[in-house]
Amino acid sequence: MSDISALLPCPEPVQLLAPDGTRVEPGELATARGYAMPEPEALLEVWRHMVLGRRFDAQATALTKQGRLAVYPSSRGQDACQVAPILALAERDWLFPTYRDSMALVTHGIDPMQVLTLLRGDWHCGYDPQATRTAPQCTPLATQAVHAAGTAHGLTRRGSDGIALCLIGDGATSEGDFHEGLNFAAVFEAPAVFLVQNNKYAISVPLAKQTKAPALAYKGVGYGVRSEQVDGNDPAAVLAVMRAAYQHARSGGGPVLVEAHTYRMEAHTNADDATRYRTADEVDGWTGQDPIVRLQTYLVEQGHLDEARIEQVRAEAEELAADLRTRMNAESVVEPLSLFDHVYAEPTPQLVEQREMVRREISESAHTLEPTEARP
Repeated sequence: MSDISALLPCPEPVQLLAPDGTRVEPGELATARGYAMPEPEALLEVWRHMVLGRRFDAQATALTKQGRLAVYPSSRGQDACQVAPILALAERDWLFPTYRDSMALVTHGIDPMQVLTLLRGDWHCGYDPQATRTAPQCTPLATQAVHAAGTAHGLTRRGSDGIALCLIGDGATSEGDFHEGLNFAAVFEAPAVFLVQNNKYAISVPLAKQTKAPALAYKGVGYGVRSEQVDGNDPAAVLAVMRAAYQHARSGGGPVLVEAHTYRMEAHTNADDATRYRTADEVDGWTGQDPIVRLQTYLVEQGHLDEARIEQVRAEAEELAADLRTRMNAESVVEPLSLFDHVYAEPTPQLVEQREMVRREISESAHTLEPTEARP
């Protein structure tokens, strides 16, 4: 019989930095699992990308209010979960994001303009999934869990030691695809890591109305999946836990489920009124746990970061935002016939017929709208 204790998460979320930026010692089990403070260089890179990501997120929110985006789900407050896991990935790994993980995609090196293509309504996916090893942002809850499990299994069958990272929200853990993905990955020992960003609400449904489990991390145990929970607003702890999870999966240990306890500072999307289901005091309480401030405080006190570097990165973030504004303010070019692209690898006769019909209608409409020559 296998040792079930090896599957259980730490009784308390792993933490290396307190909310005020001071260093704390992890618990006995966390220490035994090797969750040590990452090196300063790695933490500086996490901090830098969180600053850039936060500015991108704010700019995208503003563009939504200006009508340049159809919708935008902010990830402000979840910055550590959006950045640290991405920076720990290897080039050969795959990423499976949700609609809320735009900051993660920017951290992954994808052009911010391409990241927002879907949310702008221009195209199904603005980047090349094969070239970036990043699946399209998934809107239906939890379907990417099955995709990640299958891809991870495929990587193993091809002899690769790559892994698949599946980003998921707490609401998605109530969906069947989440459980199917975990079960498949466990049975086939697929190198998939499932990161649940528990931001406490599935739109307006609080966590207490979703599960009776002591923590979402325990959901992996029933499938034989090694599980862990971490303070999702502690960038150092998130990086340490995710590194260990990747190593476990990459070395043939099978899948890992990590629950990151964090908070969504903004509303679900610009179409949501969060004041209907949560209080200002609750939001204010989480403001004091800002992951950027927490890590910046630690790095400054340790002498790894100074005001000059802070201003330099802030300026870099403003340049990113300005470039995004300029490009997003340009009207997109719509190609109606692109509607038929990428539907099938080999277009069906019906699709060819429909495409030709639309082409003729466009041609006839253009001919009808041509100005007539002036008559004497």
